[in-house]
Amino acid sequence: MLKVGLTGGIACGKSLVGEALAGYGCFVIQADEIGHEVLAPNGEAYADVVREFSGEILAADGSGDSREIDRRRLAALVFADAGKLARLNAIVHPAVSRREEALEAEFFARQPHGIAVVEAAILIETGSYRRFDTLILVFCAQEQQIERAMRREGAVEADIRARIARQMPFEEKRKYARFVIDTSGTKEDTLRQTRTVYEELRRMEV
Repeated sequence: MLKVGLTGGIACGKSLVGEALAGYGCFVIQADEIGHEVLAPNGEAYADVVREFSGEILAADGSGDSREIDRRRLAALVFADAGKLARLNAIVHPAVSRREEALEAEFFARQPHGIAVVEAAILIETGSYRRFDTLILVFCAQEQQIERAMRREGAVEADIRARIARQMPFEEKRKYARFVIDTSGTKEDTLRQTRTVYEELRRMEV
C-alpha cells in the first residue's frame, strides 16, 4: 500500500491531476469535499467553528442549528487574518484527517497493494504531509493561478490574492515533495507528467 499526498496552491490544477490518477486506479480523496462535510450542521467541526467565529459566518436561511456555514464569508474572514486562519485550521483539519484515515483504511482493507491519494491545498502548511509516504506538488505561475481562480463562480480577486499570500511559496513547498508537476502548459502536457508520476508510484514499495 502507498499513501500519497497531492498538494499545491489554489487553481494550480490539483483536480485535473487527481482525476487522472483516479483513472489509473488510484483511490483519490478530496480533502475539500470532506471539509464541506465536517462543516455541515451535523458535522464534527460545525459547533466549534460557529462558537469560534460567531453568527456572522452563518447563511441567512435556516434557523437554529440547521443554519449552514457560509463558506465564502468564512474564507473572507480568515484569509485576511493569519491568527483566525490558524484557529480555523486547528478545528477543521483534525476532523478532516480522521475521515481521510478511515477512508484509507477501508480502501487498503480491500486493496492491500493499492495507492491512496489525498488531494489537499495545505498538506504541508498544516503538517499533515508527515503521514504520507510521498508527496506530489502541482504548480503554475501565480498570475495563472489568479486567472484560473477568477473563472470560478463568485470569485473575488482580493480574496484569491489573500489566500495565495497565506499559503507557503512554491520554493518552500518544493523541499517536501518527491514529485513535481508543472501545469502551466497544455492539458496534454500535464497529463503526460501525471502518467510518468503514476508509473513511478507503482514502482515504489512500502
